[in-house]
Amino acid sequence: MKQVIAFGTDGIRGPAHEYPFTTTSLQKLGKALGLWAIKKYAKQKPQFLLASDTRESCPRIKAAVRVGLEQVGVKVIDAGVVPTPAVFQLIHHVAHEQQPFDAGVMVSASHNPYHDNGLKIFDARDCKLTKKDEQEIVDYFNAMDDEVDFVISDIQIASWAQAGPEYGNLVASFFPHNFLAGITVVLDCAHGATYQLAPMIFEKFGAKVVLLHAAPTGTNINHGCGALHPQTLQAEVVRLGAHAGFAFDGDGDRVIAVNRFGVVKDGDDVLSLLLRLPRYALSKQVVGTVMTNSGFEHSMQQAGVQLIRTPVGDKYVSAMMEECDILLGGETSGHIIVKDYSRTGDGIFVALKILESMLTTQNWDMASPEKYPQVLVNVPVEHKRNLADQPFARIIQQYEQELQKGRILVRYSGTENLLRVMIEAATNERALSFAQRLATALQQALSTEGFYENC
Repeated sequence: MKQVIAFGTDGIRGPAHEYPFTTTSLQKLGKALGLWAIKKYAKQKPQFLLASDTRESCPRIKAAVRVGLEQVGVKVIDAGVVPTPAVFQLIHHVAHEQQPFDAGVMVSASHNPYHDNGLKIFDARDCKLTKKDEQEIVDYFNAMDDEVDFVISDIQIASWAQAGPEYGNLVASFFPHNFLAGITVVLDCAHGATYQLAPMIFEKFGAKVVLLHAAPTGTNINHGCGALHPQTLQAEVVRLGAHAGFAFDGDGDRVIAVNRFGVVKDGDDVLSLLLRLPRYALSKQVVGTVMTNSGFEHSMQQAGVQLIRTPVGDKYVSAMMEECDILLGGETSGHIIVKDYSRTGDGIFVALKILESMLTTQNWDMASPEKYPQVLVNVPVEHKRNLADQPFARIIQQYEQELQKGRILVRYSGTENLLRVMIEAATNERALSFAQRLATALQQALSTEGFYENC
């Protein structure tokens, strides 16, 4: 049976040594990307920027994609290891040897463990790909013969040693010189794509930097560290008496902050901190997602700011910000978009903006609005069945009726085989109890063999 590819909420992602990340499939995908670019940009030789995080599978994946791109005439420039947001900023603002970039490919699975990988594709015009772009790439891919014999090229790819410093200069242009003098920050780089550039940029502004998890081995990215596991960062900030701490994910497009008392501040908190900056203080709207805490929404209403919710995924947040001309938006997970800087999340830039807010408002505790108790339980699944079907819809409805005051959100992850069960309730204990019970009920329903046979 002919195999196909599918885009998720943020590119293509999966186990690094399984389809579609086999060498042949990746070369086909590179060729499909090239054909799409030639048509979209009306160029016979578009220019792509190719970069990656620190996973052991990245060199092989980059090489295979590059061969496919080159086969249809695309010029490929390798930026090495840089954060995902650097790829978009560079293709959007910087030309390489006087030739502008048309698109960029980041090889990364973001917050996933090392044995996964993925491709995030950026268009210099539109940032993240549109649905039309994705479908055209899929169509080109599906039209190719599965048995095409590709050979890895011996041609050395053109490397761009200044890609990282160029990105650092772009970030620096948004902040005053030496504005972090006297400030101590702890940075958790998750052994990922920020491990070199983050300390360099913060030190450039005069900060004293204490670095955690910045020794990638290819297999330790995100392992017990970074934005998903900030416990070590919390302890280190308190131990050192640092002003703040920041944890990035594997590819650096999200950030979680820690205040001087070791308290974690998520994306909702970060939005509230940035809204206090003079540039954004008069905002009447802010964009969040269905996961955004209702306590944040209530505090925004009291301040005269409307929260507009989108589906989970920073591309949906970005699209809504563009449509409504809104300056700030983001996800609870730490993807924060500052529209007058970029159209995608940038952990390093946002961390600097948080510090700017702290300095401007003297909010050294990162004080932010009180949230409603919220619990998220992840349930591993083999098959993503339609939750609007029975018995799933009935189960969810029963728990909604029992909860009464609160909020239930059940959805599948767009990047992993997980069912996410989120509960907001009057107390954390009630939220936890409902989340665990609902997760168990749905897991049992999803794993019922008889149900599968009748689907």
